[in-house]
Amino acid sequence: MDTKRRWTLDIAAWVIGLLASMVLIAHEAMASGRLATPPNAQWKTECGSCHIAYPPRLLPAQAWHRMMSQLDKHFGTDASLDPAAAAEIGAYLERYAGSSRRAQPAAGGLRITETAWFIHEHGEIPPATWKHAAVRSAANCAACHTAAEQGDFRKRNLRIPK
Repeated sequence: MDTKRRWTLDIAAWVIGLLASMVLIAHEAMASGRLATPPNAQWKTECGSCHIAYPPRLLPAQAWHRMMSQLDKHFGTDASLDPAAAAEIGAYLERYAGSSRRAQPAAGGLRITETAWFIHEHGEIPPATWKHAAVRSAANCAACHTAAEQGDFRKRNLRIPK
């Protein structure tokens, strides 16, 4: 094989390796909360009007699909939306949904607090913390995660009320 062809193949292999590494790094960053999901104004406005707009990666696509199809019974509240808004938000949630087993709620449920990830990350939290007046519920992420509204749950932004 001539030198020029070998050099071209070496460069091509290097570029492919670099691109593959970038994809893996981006995937890991998104999964760990270091990379924000692209914004969606409709999702932020509608979902964020009652609670934080939970990042799509916290549940798998099928859970988001079920949740969006049952908005009239959304955890004891009627959170119905007009069909266009529901379709836009549903497509967004499903597109950026979590894909790992850690995002799957127990027994096909829809609660983020029942996912393997949540249980792993919060398993040592004393029950009294969940009952603290500033927290009130495991679903109140912003009570402890100061950057939860931005989808950032890193430990450096954690402030547990005492």
